[in-house]
Amino acid sequence: MDDRTVLIYDTTLRDGTQGEQVNFTAEEKLRVARRLDEFGIAYIEGGWPGSNPKDMRFFELARKVKFTTARLAAFGSTRRAHTPCAECPNVQALLEAQTPVVTIFGKSWDLHVREILKISMKENLSMIGETVAWLKAKKKEVIYDAEHFFDGYRANPRYAMQTIEAAFASGADLVVLCDTNGGTLPSEIARVVDEVASLIPRERLGIHAHNDGGLAVANSLAAVEKGVRMVQGTVNGYGERCGNADLVPIMANLELKMAKRCLPEGALKELTRLSLFVGEIANITPLNSRPFVGRSAFAHKGGVHVHAVLKNPAAYEHLSPEVVGNKRRVLVSDLSGKSNIEYKAAEMGLSLGGDDAKSRRIVEEIKRMENEGYSFEAADGSLALIIRKATGEFEEPFYLECFRVINEKQGNEPSRSQALIKVIVGKDAEITAAEGNGPINALDNALRKALVKFYPELARMHLTDFKVSILEGSEGTAAKVRVFIESRDDKDIWSTIGVSESVIEASWHALVDSIQYKLSKDRLNRNGKEARKAVA
Repeated sequence: MDDRTVLIYDTTLRDGTQGEQVNFTAEEKLRVARRLDEFGIAYIEGGWPGSNPKDMRFFELARKVKFTTARLAAFGSTRRAHTPCAECPNVQALLEAQTPVVTIFGKSWDLHVREILKISMKENLSMIGETVAWLKAKKKEVIYDAEHFFDGYRANPRYAMQTIEAAFASGADLVVLCDTNGGTLPSEIARVVDEVASLIPRERLGIHAHNDGGLAVANSLAAVEKGVRMVQGTVNGYGERCGNADLVPIMANLELKMAKRCLPEGALKELTRLSLFVGEIANITPLNSRPFVGRSAFAHKGGVHVHAVLKNPAAYEHLSPEVVGNKRRVLVSDLSGKSNIEYKAAEMGLSLGGDDAKSRRIVEEIKRMENEGYSFEAADGSLALIIRKATGEFEEPFYLECFRVINEKQGNEPSRSQALIKVIVGKDAEITAAEGNGPINALDNALRKALVKFYPELARMHLTDFKVSILEGSEGTAAKVRVFIESRDDKDIWSTIGVSESVIEASWHALVDSIQYKLSKDRLNRNGKEARKAVA
């Protein structure tokens, strides 16, 4: 192993599950483990077999899997006080997991020895050394996690050093320095690693950081700069309290900024997918602002920024998004300039023909609407309609003459809603009524019912999400509301927006935009196909 190599040790399946709302079944843990292995992670900590049946179930399932890049580790504590390893159920459970690697933790902080374990300092050293030696005698690769090492070193440096010396002298393959409470600064991490290196070779050291001070990634990288060879953490930073060190930016920074090798060639292109995959299994909505892999990581909103990025992405991007499997996004809002509009138009396959005046008119219209409460960052469908109308690429498919919505409630019976609507399509007037599970659903049903005879393709369109937010809370029930609607057909997903003092009217605007976008999209697709046929 050369000086550039850093071993990534993933503890998502153990330490990550101690985070709030994170819970995997044994089968889900196996899916994540397979994906981590495919990605190229060096070590995967599967769980604590002595703590719960689910983790033992995982290790049983994992025995049937041949991991290609990763070494599987079981995690547990040193032997119990005054109990031989051969008689300690926790240590025996580690063997029963049948993993090639065993990771054990022990106490480095004298406070924990005295006040938590309530044992002698000598007995704690014996527990560490004897457990490591016993597991090494069983032909296991042993990683020793020095829990609370930095707190322990701050309080009693001599004793903290004795604990890791006991592990190393007994044969530990790697000694991992843990910032368990997450309160250490990068400068202190660097200083202490230098001092530990006088006792244990740097290539035999690792770092395990928590994020209570928001510094877990920085602390991990600071340790690597001082020569440690293993970094422990979790995908997406899942973990107890404020989480563990997030392996996603750690791996990206190691490979791209620090000239280290921690992954197989080309693996970084799958980084965004890995993050999303683990988040999906954990059923946790990903933060858009996550470095490298978040939806907003390469999103540009300010007009000045977009203008510059179009000329040279390096002006506002520290690397190309494709390197980590992400993509650039340009947002449109009241902060937008004409560059934003031109980019979005091109993205939609529309041409503004180099017409600066047209671009500026679109920008002014968007700014006017955003001042009224609209927001187009997540309303791509409504934005597309504005641009298409400005480019002359839009034909009004129908007009509303009137609608009426009635919501009826009697006693404890469920509410009943009916909608009556009159629309004009060409020279035809269509009057339709429909029921629904609430006034918005009734209105949606009535509108579709009225239009489907003219536009049969609407039968393949479905509303998938509906969100309402209050814009001016100080006005209470008289406040404006913003309605987002997400729709889909068999090919695309799009979002539209409506704003009004009335939730029904706001919903109507969003519904109309949704249907108009669908019809406009299909018309442009048909025209494009016909044009291609004519050329052919």
